[in-house]
Amino acid sequence: MGVLALLLVVGSSAATYLVMTLDGDGPEVAAQVAEPADESQAESAAQELVPGEEPVADAAAVILPSVVQIQTGSGPNSGVGSGVIYDSNGLILTAAHVVSGQETVTVRFADGEQVEGTVVGGTAGADVAVVQVDRTGLPAAELALDDDPEVGQMAIAVGSPWGLQGTVTAGIISAVDQAIPQGGSARAVLQTDAAINPGNSGGPLVDREGRVIGINVSIFSLSGANDGVGFAVPIDIAHDIAERVVAGEEIQSAYLGVSLGVVETGQAGALVEEVTPGTGAAEAGLQPGDLVISIDGAPVQSGGDLAAQIQTHQPGDTVDLEVVRDGEPSTVSVTLGERPVNLD
Repeated sequence: MGVLALLLVVGSSAATYLVMTLDGDGPEVAAQVAEPADESQAESAAQELVPGEEPVADAAAVILPSVVQIQTGSGPNSGVGSGVIYDSNGLILTAAHVVSGQETVTVRFADGEQVEGTVVGGTAGADVAVVQVDRTGLPAAELALDDDPEVGQMAIAVGSPWGLQGTVTAGIISAVDQAIPQGGSARAVLQTDAAINPGNSGGPLVDREGRVIGINVSIFSLSGANDGVGFAVPIDIAHDIAERVVAGEEIQSAYLGVSLGVVETGQAGALVEEVTPGTGAAEAGLQPGDLVISIDGAPVQSGGDLAAQIQTHQPGDTVDLEVVRDGEPSTVSVTLGERPVNLD
């Protein structure tokens, strides 16, 4: 049975789902379990849980003043999403699908005040957009730009599920660099089991210190509501896009220049089916039938995995692909091209 990836926007009268159907049984997720190496490590881990401490409550108190509700349209065509203030001079990060097709939106702050916001721009490819309000001195969230999220760490989602502003849910990071389909390609996202529902899109995913580690964008669900598999754009990617949007730069997506097929043998890797002439892949000598098994030393599990890893790069970057051709491994250096992915 197929799995549905739902973009999380709430309509005024009922939930509005933007649905993408995935073939097969959905992505395979490798479980990662960390076990203490010795008794001293186990004791140390146990000591971190101090009775009376409320890490989720503490993180919520830090982030809630920075989280906003975003309303688009009016009447039966209205929708509700979320956003997070990342610059005190009125800049708000949100999901691109929340504000797609809009020039202005209504922004509701945590204290209930409502103001008009202008959609500065964004990219549908990464599902990131920026909204600006005419305010200064706003409580900007701290962004965890220099940290790498880890599987198993605490993750807290904040937003307006079903329009319920200021809702906090908690869980863990279930996977990092998870590959999910996006417009014929794929992108790498954080996966979390923190409850995320329609209306959460654009809101922050934060760590136990209340620092933003991602922007919530979608879920996998058969029911249309939370099934414990939610996805967030990593904050370093979201912030980089936001900086370029505000600077008025065209948002470009890295482009390898191949079409990928299914590996019939069951091997891990991405099978090159076609190579587009004039692209970096063609110039580097990639050929149909090549099996890409790693990129810059990182294993490639599937075509979606390769596409997602390519999207973490910028046009002009050079990547080293390890390929198997006619049973023989070799390394090919490819300079990535570009294609525009600005918000429509």
